[in-house]
Amino acid sequence: MKKPLYLLLAGIAALALTACQDRAPQTTAQPSTKQEPASVARTGTVLETMNAGGYTYVHVDTGSEQIWAAAPQFAVQVGDPVIVPEGMPMINHHSSTLDRTFETVYFVDSVVVAGVHQGGMPAGMPEGHPPITAPQAKQIDFGSLRKADGGNTVEEIYSAKNELSGKKVTLRAKVVKFSPQIMGKNWIHLQDGTGNEGSNNLTITSADFAQVGDTVLVSGTLATEKDFGFGYHYPVLLEDATVVVE
Repeated sequence: MKKPLYLLLAGIAALALTACQDRAPQTTAQPSTKQEPASVARTGTVLETMNAGGYTYVHVDTGSEQIWAAAPQFAVQVGDPVIVPEGMPMINHHSSTLDRTFETVYFVDSVVVAGVHQGGMPAGMPEGHPPITAPQAKQIDFGSLRKADGGNTVEEIYSAKNELSGKKVTLRAKVVKFSPQIMGKNWIHLQDGTGNEGSNNLTITSADFAQVGDTVLVSGTLATEKDFGFGYHYPVLLEDATVVVE
């Protein structure tokens, strides 16, 4: 869902934030020496917001926790739904402009607010989130695939999505796209050579790992018309699936 490289990049980001004194909020308190990993993307509602030193700070309730995040100044209001992408946590960060010390604040490049990506970009999930429809994978042979015992093909799942909604679904397919640790889950695109455009690619979420080209046996609960907001709608989505690489 990369750790040594991830921690290295996190350290570089921390040094960059500290060095940019003229642009970033000023840090006068001695930061903690504790090494913190970069965060995962989070969604939530803004409880409080303020501007300082060219940055906008937002206090976000994710439903399971409350966090502070900061990005180059943008328009946001209390109550707005937001997506905070992965960011570098700064411990005991002191804003001299606000005369306030934050126990932890996540610095990010931008924030998605109510369907508008700050910086003029189209609305969407955090960078790296898999698109609704993945392109046909190149150089992947589906000819050797056999249907899972008692399972379904990708095309059959789309065709019977209303009947299968909320039920456990099993299929054997090939991995054509893998996006790790988006909103705390791995997002995997599967194809088995069945179906046409719009019904040949099945997206699943899982804690398991796989690589593009792997043949996998997958089981999970089928959700239909899954809407994450911000323009991302899935007609079918296999949630919290188990993935066995064969």
